[in-house]
Amino acid sequence: MKRYFLPIWIAIICISFTGCEKNALDKDPLDKLSSGQFWQSKQDFDMGLIAIYGELQNAMFSFGAPNWDVLTDNGYGQHNYWRNKAIAQGDISPSTGGYISDLYSSSYKSIARINIFLGHLNNIEGDEIDAATRSKYEAETLFMRGFYYFQLYSNYGSVPIVTEALGLENQVQPKAPAAEVLAQSLADLDTAIANLSSELYADGGGHVVKTSAQALKLRVLLYAAYGDTGTANAGIMTQARDLALEIMGAGYELSPNFEDVFRDATQEGNPEIIFSIKFLAPDNSTRMDQWYGDWVVISPLQNLVDAFEPSDSRLEKTIYTNEVNFNGNIHSPSNNMPTTYGLKKFLSPDLMPYGYSTQSQQDWVLLRYADVLLMYAEAQNELVGPDQSVYNVLNDIRGRVGMPGITTGLTKDSMREVIRNERRIELAFEGLRYYDLKRWRIAEEVLNNISDGALIYTFEERFYNWPLPLEEIDKSHGILEQNPDYN
Repeated sequence: MKRYFLPIWIAIICISFTGCEKNALDKDPLDKLSSGQFWQSKQDFDMGLIAIYGELQNAMFSFGAPNWDVLTDNGYGQHNYWRNKAIAQGDISPSTGGYISDLYSSSYKSIARINIFLGHLNNIEGDEIDAATRSKYEAETLFMRGFYYFQLYSNYGSVPIVTEALGLENQVQPKAPAAEVLAQSLADLDTAIANLSSELYADGGGHVVKTSAQALKLRVLLYAAYGDTGTANAGIMTQARDLALEIMGAGYELSPNFEDVFRDATQEGNPEIIFSIKFLAPDNSTRMDQWYGDWVVISPLQNLVDAFEPSDSRLEKTIYTNEVNFNGNIHSPSNNMPTTYGLKKFLSPDLMPYGYSTQSQQDWVLLRYADVLLMYAEAQNELVGPDQSVYNVLNDIRGRVGMPGITTGLTKDSMREVIRNERRIELAFEGLRYYDLKRWRIAEEVLNNISDGALIYTFEERFYNWPLPLEEIDKSHGILEQNPDYN
C-alpha cells in the first residue's frame, strides 16, 4: 500500500493575491481564501507544500518524461507531443512552442509558487510552526526550486533568477548569466542537504530526504562538469565523486529485480528509489499505460535495440515487439507501430487491456541508486581511470540482470564508452539520454548520424542552449534578452 504524508496528494488551493476596493468590495470572497486568511496555520502550510509537490506531476517532468528520449537516438514519437518532431528535426526557434515554451513557463510557475510559500513562511509569527518544522519546509521547497533551476540552466543557460514573490512593479526580470543560474540551483540544493532528514527515502513517507537532494546535486554536478568543451573538469568531478560515495554509504541497494523499480506494487519501500513523483488512482492517475502500451507514443529505434548485448534481459523488460506480453497475458496496441517496437519498461501487467479507462498509478522514479552508481563510475573513471571500484559498480548493475562482468584491462577511453552505453541501456527512456548527449557535447555527432529513424534528426551547436520563448521576450518590453544565435 502506498504511504503519503497526507491522505491524498492533490490540494486545490484558491488564494487571491489581489487588492480589493473599500466598502462593498472590501470583503473576503466567499468562494476563495485571501492570502491574509490562508497562511495562518501549520495545516495551511502543509497544504501549500502538497501543492508544490503536485507541480512535479506535470507530465513533462513525470510520466511523460520518456518522451524526452524521442529527441535522441533512442526513439521516435509519432504523436508529436511537446512538438518533439520539430525539435528532433532541428526546427528550434523562439516560436517553436512545445518543450521550448512549456518547460520555461512550467518551471517559473512552480518557482513562483515556491517563492510565495517561502515568503509567507518567513513572515508567519507565533508558535504555530516551530523552528525544526520551518527548516524542514524550507529545505523541501528549496529541493524543488533547485530542480527547476537545473531544468532552466540545462536547457536555456542564461535565464532570470527569481528568489522572492514578485509584484506588478517587478514581475519582469532580466537574465542572469548561466553560471549564476547553476550556482542558484546548487545553493538551493545545499540548503536542502543541510536541513533534510537523514533517513532513507523509503522511510520518509513521500517527502524528499537528504539523499534525494544529494542525488539531484550529483546530477547537476555531472551536467556542469563538461562545460562547453565536453572535457570533464577535475574539480567538479571530484566533488561529484565524493558526493556519490556519500550516497553509496547511506544504505541504498539495487532492487533485486530491475522491473520492480517501475511497478506500482513493488515501489513502496523499494531500496533503490531515492526520490519519486507520487501518483494514486483515481484522483491522481496518469495515462502511462495507455500512452506507451496502447497508443505507442514512443517507438524505440533499432539502433537502441542493437545496443543491448544478446544476453541482456533488460531488453525484454524495456521494449516490446509488436505486442505487450507479460507471461502470456497479451495486449495488442490500437495504434500503429512505426518501428515494430514499443516501450514496456513502465507498463503495469495487471491493468491490461490498456485503453481510455485505464488509471495508472505507478510513481515516476526521478532518482534511483543505479543512476548514482553509474555517475560514480563516470566521475571516478574521468578522475583516475578504470580502477577496481569502477568495475565493481558496473558489475553490480549488470549482475542484477544476470549479465557477465565487464572485460578487465580497459583503458580510460574504452571504459568511458562502456559506461556511456551502460547508462543508455540501464536508464533508457527515463528522460536522461538527451541531457547526457548534451553534457558530453556529442549531440551533433550522435543525432546527425541516426539512420533508422522515421525522420531526419538534426542538431546544431547552438541547440545546446534553447532560445527563450518568443512570448516571454515580447511581454518583457525589452528587459528580457534573447539567447545568442536566435535573434
